[in-house]
Amino acid sequence: MKNRATAALTVVAALAALTACNNSDATPTKSASKPTTDRLTAMSVAKQLAEATGVTTLGNPTDNTASCSNKAIGKTPSKNDCAQLITTNTVSVYEFESPAVSAHWIKTMKGWQQADRFALGYSARNQSATSNERRAELLSHLKKLVAAEN
Repeated sequence: MKNRATAALTVVAALAALTACNNSDATPTKSASKPTTDRLTAMSVAKQLAEATGVTTLGNPTDNTASCSNKAIGKTPSKNDCAQLITTNTVSVYEFESPAVSAHWIKTMKGWQQADRFALGYSARNQSATSNERRAELLSHLKKLVAAEN
């Protein structure tokens, strides 16, 4: 029992020493000044779109990133890969690395809508039943979310 306590104290002391060696005078990087947790993701967009439209969920949100990203399935990444894809019964929320990549897909895919680096698609599950009014509402809310992020 003494050996375990001694080992635990040694680990704690080593971690404390490593933490003490942190250079607090270092200039923070741009990413350090704004945590990445504040950045919208396709999943957070799907949740916030549900809230904005007065529902608990847009219907069975599922992470389908592997279907639009070579990187996600362990292949050579493509510049046109999605960063994340959340498919729901109402809409598919695609997140891309940039507005330019999103625009590429908007040109390619019929009926998709763009807001910055995000795209809303309606070709999976029973998404074709999503009314034009609901689609316009979702896009409007997404544009507000993106504007608030920037």
